[in-house]
Amino acid sequence: MHNVLVIGGAGRIGQSIVADLAQQETVAITLTSRTLAAGQLVATALGPRVHAMALDLADLEALRIAITPQDLVIHCAGPFHDRNAQVLQTCIQQQVNYLDVSDHPSFTEKALHLTDEATAAGITAIINTGVFPGMSNSMVRQDIEALDQADQIHLSYVVAGTGGAGITIMRTTFLGLIEPFLGWLQGQWQPIHPYSGREIIQFPPPYGRVNVFWFDVPERLTLPQTFPVQSVITKFGSVPEIYNGITWALAHWMPKSWLRKRSVIEFLAWGGFVTTQFTDQFSGTGVAMRSAVTGIKDGQPTEVVSTLVLPDTAIAAGYGTGSIAQLLLSQDLRKPGVWPVEAALPTPLFQTVMHQRGVHIHQQIQALVSQN
Repeated sequence: MHNVLVIGGAGRIGQSIVADLAQQETVAITLTSRTLAAGQLVATALGPRVHAMALDLADLEALRIAITPQDLVIHCAGPFHDRNAQVLQTCIQQQVNYLDVSDHPSFTEKALHLTDEATAAGITAIINTGVFPGMSNSMVRQDIEALDQADQIHLSYVVAGTGGAGITIMRTTFLGLIEPFLGWLQGQWQPIHPYSGREIIQFPPPYGRVNVFWFDVPERLTLPQTFPVQSVITKFGSVPEIYNGITWALAHWMPKSWLRKRSVIEFLAWGGFVTTQFTDQFSGTGVAMRSAVTGIKDGQPTEVVSTLVLPDTAIAAGYGTGSIAQLLLSQDLRKPGVWPVEAALPTPLFQTVMHQRGVHIHQQIQALVSQN
C-alpha cells in the first residue's frame, strides 16, 4: 500500500486530487485541513481509504511528523503567492517525493532553487501540476515535439465562472493583478501589465470566440527555460464576459495600494465567489485550453495547435495532478530534482494517463502561408 499525504486536501482542488487518487486500490490517502472536523467530513465522503488530520504548516515539527511515513506528498494549500518552500524542504530532508499545484512564479522560483538538494536526496519533485499550469505544459511539449524547431508558444485559457474551484482560486486571481511581470518576447524579458493585451481566441464549443488577456502564470517563466523559443505568451479569459470586464477594471483602475491590502483581496474574493456561485448555474464550471506553437517542420513555417475542453476545472486539476502521482507511485516516472511538468513528464506517459481518464486532446498541424 502506498501512503500519500495531500496537504490542503479538504479544499476544492485537493478533493479532486484525492478523488482521482482514490481510484487506485493500492493507495492510502491522508488529507489535511486546518480543523479536523472539516477534514473528516471530506474524508468520509471520499471513501474508506481516505483519512483526515489537522495540520498547521507553521508547526514545523508537526509537518515533519506528517511527512515522514509517506511515499508521496501533494501540496495543495494555496494561495502560493506568499508561500515559502518549507513543505518541499521537509520532503527533501525526509526523502519523500513531492508534487504541488502551485500557480505563481514567485513560488516556482523558490522551489527550483532547491533542485540540487532534491537531486542529492534522490527525490522527484514536480511543481505546477494540475490543469493550468500542468496539463497545459504537457500540451505545449507535445506540440513542440511535432516540430523540427519551435519559435513561439501561445497559451490561452478560458474558465467558466469559478471553474468548480473554491475561494482560494478567487484570491489567486485578484492577487495576480497587483504587480507587472516579465514576459519572454522576441528573445528578451519585457515588462507586461496584468490583464492587458486583449486578444480574441477561437476555442472549441461551447466557448467559441473569447477575449483573453495577459496573466502572470508559472508557464511564462518555466517554458522559456525548458524550450529554446523566442516568445512565450500566456493569456487568460473568463465567461460570462462581464467577469473579464470587472477583472480588467480592477487591474487598470483600482489603486495598487488597495489591492495590496489583505482585507480588500478578501472582500473581492468572497464577493466574486458568491456571485459566481449564482452564474455557475448558467455558465457551467468548465475549462478550455489552447496551445499554439509556431516554428519549422520539413523546412516550412508551421503551426501546431492543440485544444482541450473539460466540463469542470477543479476535476481537471485532479486529473493533472493525480495522473502524475500515479506515475510516481508506480515508478514509471522518476526524475530526481525539482522540475516543472513540461521538463519531467514524457509525452507518451502524458498521453497514456490522459487516455485512462477519458481526456481527449485535439491536435492540428498546418503549414503557414508566407505573407511575402
